[in-house]
Amino acid sequence: MAKQQVSTDKLMHDLRLVMEDAEALLNATAGQAGEKVSEVRAKAEDSIRAAREALAGAGDEAMERTREAVASADEYVRENPWAAVGIAAGVGLVVGLLLSRK
Repeated sequence: MAKQQVSTDKLMHDLRLVMEDAEALLNATAGQAGEKVSEVRAKAEDSIRAAREALAGAGDEAMERTREAVASADEYVRENPWAAVGIAAGVGLVVGLLLSRK
């Protein structure tokens, strides 16, 4: 699940960069005249607008999933405090062993 989140975060970051580059290109060609240029600019502006809306929706969805995961983890820890301590200790031990090998 964490790997999927990293991939999603990277994809969203890359999409933001592409949108910024596209906007910069649109700004740089603002003075260009011609029917074809105007048509392409209009399509690009529509695409950027749609991408912004999709990106905002994806961010809201990710926040909601994060809230649900936190609530679920909080509930589990409150119901099973000693199990949570044991899991945390085990994870800490594994991370410590992995880090000490390098």
